Amino acid sequence: GSRSAQQGAAGGDGSAGGAVAHTPSTEDFSLSLLDTNLPAEAETELRSFIAKRLSKGALFEGMGNVASVGLSIPEGKVGCYYCRFQQESLLEMATLESDINAPEYVVCFLGGSEKEDTFRLELDKYIQNLKINLDLEQKNLETCVSPYLRSWFEDAICPIQRVVQLFQDKLASLLHAALSYTPVEVKNADERTEKDISRFLAAASLQGLVQEGTMTSLCIAMTEEQHKSLVIDCSGPQPQLHNAGSNRFCEDWMQAFVNGAEGGNPFLFRQILENFKLKAIQDINNLKRFIRQAEMNHYALFKCYLFLKNCGSGDILLKIVKVEHAEMPEARNVVTVLEEFMRE
Repeated sequence: GSRSAQQGAAGGDGSAGGAVAHTPSTEDFSLSLLDTNLPAEAETELRSFIAKRLSKGALFEGMGNVASVGLSIPEGKVGCYYCRFQQESLLEMATLESDINAPEYVVCFLGGSEKEDTFRLELDKYIQNLKINLDLEQKNLETCVSPYLRSWFEDAICPIQRVVQLFQDKLASLLHAALSYTPVEVKNADERTEKDISRFLAAASLQGLVQEGTMTSLCIAMTEEQHKSLVIDCSGPQPQLHNAGSNRFCEDWMQAFVNGAEGGNPFLFRQILENFKLKAIQDINNLKRFIRQAEMNHYALFKCYLFLKNCGSGDILLKIVKVEHAEMPEARNVVTVLEEFMRE
């Protein structure tokens, strides 16, 4: 693998090697360099670091790891994402014939920040696509693999930053759509912008943090309200939004993104996004706790109402708890009363 240094300290350098071994902890193996844009000395140090990890059997196929590594480069200590994998077609053969000795590869992405862990899932997906396209028998290292690896930073790390810079103060509506699972329709955008918006929405949603059944029901409910689809028209220099929703919670977090834009560090944007989701989950859990208390206590019901009024995202939280408590009569009654209060 290889990387071009991008955006100063937040950029990347890297190296890759092939390891001919199935269980490196028990067999001899060698690492040979395929492609890199690291200086020779740093590449040797990185290879030594990876060899140690391989000899301990610490690399599982297709699952990336993140560690801090010191190299002879100006940045000194950098974050290193590394992943061991086999070519997809060879992996299938290896499953059928356990004694096959197919080459394995290790890709390393180095960034000036040690925060690559926040992008580990994106980089795992990036490697998955590489596995499918990798065919060294066809001599496509120079034509396909190297260019793909060189664009890792732009393709996997920068989409959130690009969306923040494109939407600016309209970002609140995008955050609102992601939290509420409002369908989003993008018009007149180039392929990269459309992908960026889709990735941002996926990264900002509570998928995996809230019960799966809740997410499914929310998606169905929001899709049925077709008139509420958020339409983003990218035909001009600034995106135009139609049927946009927002609330105070999303407005406040939008401000955090806009303020962070001055530094231009993509790792910072991702951290803000994770904090945004964490606060949303905390608010949902607090509301659910108040609802449980309100089933038996009228004062707790008033606390629920005050919480919804003051948290800034009462509209979304009510939808989420309504879906979650649909099968629980007492809690459903509390939610119905809260809906009436909020409407008034």
